Amino acid sequence: MTAPPASSLPSPALLPAIAQRRSLRAFDSTPVAESVLVRLLEAARWAPSSRNLQPWHFVVVPREDAAVHASLAAALTGRNPLWAPAAPLMIVALARLRDEQDRPIRMAAYDLGQAVAQLAIQAVAEGLMVHQMGGFDAAAVRVAIGAPEGLEPMTVIAVGRPGDPAGLPPELRALEAAPRTRRPLESFVSRGRYAG
Repeated sequence: MTAPPASSLPSPALLPAIAQRRSLRAFDSTPVAESVLVRLLEAARWAPSSRNLQPWHFVVVPREDAAVHASLAAALTGRNPLWAPAAPLMIVALARLRDEQDRPIRMAAYDLGQAVAQLAIQAVAEGLMVHQMGGFDAAAVRVAIGAPEGLEPMTVIAVGRPGDPAGLPPELRALEAAPRTRRPLESFVSRGRYAG
């Protein structure tokens, strides 16, 4: 077996929770403890945001809430319905698009992304994995969780402990075993002026 390319190996100088983060699809069915869930949400809470507006809302849907979990799973699209319903916990991350004076919050999606990133890194530090999904019917997600207008579902996050990939369909099993890859720094970093 040949070694993966250097661009697929995280730098050893990275924090372990960043280097170990992966968007796997095989989940163990063990519920996420409430104390752990609170720490994930606290990590999101302390993310930076423009003007400290914190324009996010998280709807937590454990598998024990069977009806909502099933409705949320039914709103997933693409290959997500093949694996995500097995996650013991799904979290819908919503961006609040307007402030209290009904002005657009231009940085809402960016700020929510930072909160979700911190949640994801905390999850890895807790021995969990998260898989953020963009493949969903936003209107169906809104109905499933009862989200009001003004809150936009941006991602559905599957959360849980890593499980056995043998339970996945064959094409997804191959993805679980594939090395992580990233473009090299020089392909997306310029100094002084843009040089693409």
